[in-house]
Amino acid sequence: MTVQSSAAAPVEPGWTPEPPRNPPAFEPPVAPGSTWDRYGRLLVEAGKLSERDLDRALAAQREMGGSLDRVLVSLGLVSEADAARALASHLGLPFVASEAMPENPAEIEGLLPEFLRAHNVLPLGAAEGQLQVIMAAPQDPFVIKALRLTTGLEVQPRVGQPSDIEKALSRLSEAAQGQGADGEVESDGVTGDFVEHLRDLASEAPVIRHVNSIIGKVIELRASDIHLEPFDDGLHVRYRVDGVLLPGEVVPARQGAAISSRVKLLAHLDIAERRLPQDGRINIRVKGRELDLRVSTVPTVYGESVVMRVLDRASVRFSLEDMGFARDTLDKFNSLLARPHGILLVTGPTGSGKTTTLYAGLAKLDSQTQKIITVEDPVEYQLDGINQIQVHTQIGLTFAHALRSILRQDPDIIMIGEMRDGETAQIAVQSSLTGHLVLSTLHTNTAASAVVRMQDMGVERYLITSTVNGVLAQRLVRRLCDACKQPTQPTAELLQSSGLGRFLPAGQPMYEACGCPQCRGTGYQGRSGIHELFVVDETMRSAILRGDDASTLQQLAVKQGMYTLYDDGLRKVAAGLTSLDEVLRVTQDQSDA
Repeated sequence: MTVQSSAAAPVEPGWTPEPPRNPPAFEPPVAPGSTWDRYGRLLVEAGKLSERDLDRALAAQREMGGSLDRVLVSLGLVSEADAARALASHLGLPFVASEAMPENPAEIEGLLPEFLRAHNVLPLGAAEGQLQVIMAAPQDPFVIKALRLTTGLEVQPRVGQPSDIEKALSRLSEAAQGQGADGEVESDGVTGDFVEHLRDLASEAPVIRHVNSIIGKVIELRASDIHLEPFDDGLHVRYRVDGVLLPGEVVPARQGAAISSRVKLLAHLDIAERRLPQDGRINIRVKGRELDLRVSTVPTVYGESVVMRVLDRASVRFSLEDMGFARDTLDKFNSLLARPHGILLVTGPTGSGKTTTLYAGLAKLDSQTQKIITVEDPVEYQLDGINQIQVHTQIGLTFAHALRSILRQDPDIIMIGEMRDGETAQIAVQSSLTGHLVLSTLHTNTAASAVVRMQDMGVERYLITSTVNGVLAQRLVRRLCDACKQPTQPTAELLQSSGLGRFLPAGQPMYEACGCPQCRGTGYQGRSGIHELFVVDETMRSAILRGDDASTLQQLAVKQGMYTLYDDGLRKVAAGLTSLDEVLRVTQDQSDA
């Protein structure tokens, strides 16, 4: 078998098809299956695929049939873009990137939209007896022959990603048909026929590939959340990267409901229910990595807003030493973890890493000699040797109900996902008084305010002083990109006004964000924690019993040597880990105080 082996020339952005100068007609391989080994080798040599995964994919292809590139993408072993580029190199054809796709695809007489969509063929134009097209599978001889017979032209294919071709064909379809029948998805009436129509749309290959492409981007972006937000102009896709939302694509409104329904089907949610919030979970393999996605849907004016929280097991670090703790703070926190009984709280807003810190704390404890039970909503990560209970409020299994039951399980350590109400707080206090170590989270801005929050939930002051060992407040700041961060000499006024002068020696520079391709122009890559640890000692117990407010408790703790969140952030600025602007963004309430 002969396969063209000329180098694949990538197509530049802004490219428009030019009349060909009598290039040789493209002939697909006579027996494409026999060349897939060579195609797989290209991916292995490029470092996109391991030998073991290639063997698995080839075995799956032999069993299921189909092309190897589609098998690799469906198994999540390589990205769609890498598979398409390798196919272009394998066949000696140009590759067309998404930004180079034409805004207005050409209409060729005799080529029906149904045929183009079914075979992922995007016509570019015809000139001098040559038909230029972008294809997802130019190795398919039947499609090449059908194009040749239908148009009477010699086919000159290029390779593109299937999802990019589908988007371009959608623009062609919209221009020709307007909204069409699919525009009815915004109807308020949810009928059986409508639900079946939506289910059929969500099960079609283009929608499946589109959703897989959206989810797949979290790997390259290192995103923690995917937001699918419907508005009048379409479904807006946004990704949260290092705590900041970044804009993605805008899916046309006529396709938005199908995309959302596909996500709901994967999460085993009711796609007919569009008026009430729903929660679910997706387990999926993306680009060779196992991802858990927590899915939440809520109804909005323009449709359902869907948020997928990414739980990437491979990227989670259950080690306190790797989470940005200063040495002095870490030593005190470890000593609190080592106590046989009492309450240890971690506070902060949603997304500040509270649960991850608790998991890291549990990982340090000996689950072989101690019985550890957690009550969570939801259970985010499974930990070896630890009994984890999932809250189900629909059937009455609340935090309080679960806690009352597990006390009869003779635990040594109890972790409560969140102390939400007075009943849960009271049971946590009783558990600690009977010899258990209780770990939990609270939503408060500072460590000292957790004490006042417990009082608001009905816990008596003397019980707080008898049970609470300490409170850790936490935030996440973005780390400066090591490849592009730039040193700058702060002025004396800045050192004085910001308080940075206490931690930055005279003449030493601080660093600021710059931006480069490695960090996608943001200047930051990854995140680190900043912490303040409020230890309840005899002095604090006296102040709590006196009824001092949170501000007074905070000031007293600082006098005794506690570093506030802002102070700890300044220490990381002085160490060159983050910027002063980032610390100010995260701790504005404290820096203004």
